[in-house]
Amino acid sequence: MEPPHREQRYPDATFPLDNGSSDVYDDDLLDTASETSSVEGEGGREFNHDLVFIDEFDALSIELKGLGLATQQRPAILSAQHAASAGPPVAQAGPSVAVNVKPHTEASRVVGHEGGLKGAPKLGKYPAREHARKVAKQLGVLKGLIYLPGQVTQHYEDSDQGPAFHQRRYFYYITGANHPNCAVTYDIARDLLILWIPLVEPRQALYFGAPPSPKVLMSQSDLSDVRYTTELPRYLRTYLTSNATPPSGRTRSTPCPSTVFILHPDQTPPIGSDTAPGILVLDSTRLQPAMDESRVIKSSYEIAAIRRANAISSAAHRAVLTRLKRMTNEREIEALFRGYCLAVGGAREQAYPVIVGSGSNGATLHYDANDEDFVGRQTIVLDAGCEWALYASDITRTLPVGGKLTAEGRAVYGIVERMQERCIGMVRPGVPYWHLQLEAVLVAIDGLLELGILRGKRGDVFAAGTVAAFFPHGLGHHVGLDVHDRSGRETLILGASTAAAAGFGPAAGMGGRRRGAGAAGKREWITPEMMASMCRDARTVAMPFKGRQSMQVGMVVTVEPGM
Repeated sequence: MEPPHREQRYPDATFPLDNGSSDVYDDDLLDTASETSSVEGEGGREFNHDLVFIDEFDALSIELKGLGLATQQRPAILSAQHAASAGPPVAQAGPSVAVNVKPHTEASRVVGHEGGLKGAPKLGKYPAREHARKVAKQLGVLKGLIYLPGQVTQHYEDSDQGPAFHQRRYFYYITGANHPNCAVTYDIARDLLILWIPLVEPRQALYFGAPPSPKVLMSQSDLSDVRYTTELPRYLRTYLTSNATPPSGRTRSTPCPSTVFILHPDQTPPIGSDTAPGILVLDSTRLQPAMDESRVIKSSYEIAAIRRANAISSAAHRAVLTRLKRMTNEREIEALFRGYCLAVGGAREQAYPVIVGSGSNGATLHYDANDEDFVGRQTIVLDAGCEWALYASDITRTLPVGGKLTAEGRAVYGIVERMQERCIGMVRPGVPYWHLQLEAVLVAIDGLLELGILRGKRGDVFAAGTVAAFFPHGLGHHVGLDVHDRSGRETLILGASTAAAAGFGPAAGMGGRRRGAGAAGKREWITPEMMASMCRDARTVAMPFKGRQSMQVGMVVTVEPGM
């Protein structure tokens, strides 16, 4: 008997809480709204599955025929506006909440999907100043200068080659500039956002191509100005000198105007050695929390970019499904997924290393070897999502390899299906996310007790955190510029941060083959001790601050239970 798999029915569906937006997929994205495919099973038997859109959540559902599982309904719509326009509610089988099924019409289209996968999306100007103003508001100051350097060109040790360019996400958040060796300044009092770009010599342009001009960059992003980095030191000295305020004139809400907010102590601005002493205060403690909090609620541009990434990734998952019966090795799935995202969707980057885990490999949360054959295995976990305009997507599928599941496989699959549907039904603004985590835990406990895998009383198993041996990760996370995006001053998962700080988290130095030592995965590791701590916290009257984050309009989160 193989170890329990991390079975999943839905993808790690992203949920933009859009307060009533009726945007759904473009009908042209994947040519049809539903498709039936088949996988050849044992003895020539074919196993059929339908590929069905879940419009409200930019997800793709697989309806597996002949497994004896409850018929899947679409997830609950999040707003009264949806409910009013979608028709009468349809009751779900089992204890799940009622849902509204919205028809997929030609008039219902996602912003940025007008041309389908064949055309470039129209996202408009990047809202750089809108984001910078949000950061300044979170800082709570009226004056000061924000300084952020972008990522520099890098080379491998002892080589003239280097890794693919990966822009610093905090820098990109307030610039929309995906180019190396840049910097940005934001004068809070004057609302002056300046992108600083390198001056490229003609010989460099001959070898590497000319970078976008200041005029082009201004047309792409809402910036106040674009200047060359050769002018940056003089600008900084002028700013610091003209804005210096004596100590007697400083208050907390209006600190010394020569305060420069930086992300990290080693990211100091290039002011030069001839700057007069005493006119510069570097603050490296307040900017990152302010930016983290700002990134929690997405702008309309960000949601459109994430929707586009989801659409491309969903199409790539469908491409894998329709060709699965001709594949024999994990690497074939990875190759097809990556190639489809690039060739058809125009998405060059993946949001995280593609995970293709067949058989027991699917139980490894961040498996990324992707090099084993499918022989003798009944399932494949495909966890993959591309980026669009640096914004991530995150979709997971569990696929049947041989055409049918064993009785044990069907039972485990059904438990995770109930976990997913129950949690999706709870997604709406104002609901604490940890309520979803605990609901998933309780559904898992009930299912494992019913199968006889766990023994004892429900409350005892819950309090002991034993279920973490089968459900060893957080239910979900924010999605944005990072696939595991910033959660701000609060966290989605109740008690996890406290337990991790006490030493119950994973050991340092762990990482997949393509992540490197110390690299974090996109799921938060939940140990039995952390689960027990979470259960204790759930029973207290005064909830810990760091676990109180409720879902809000504009958040984008995943719901991804597994077992």
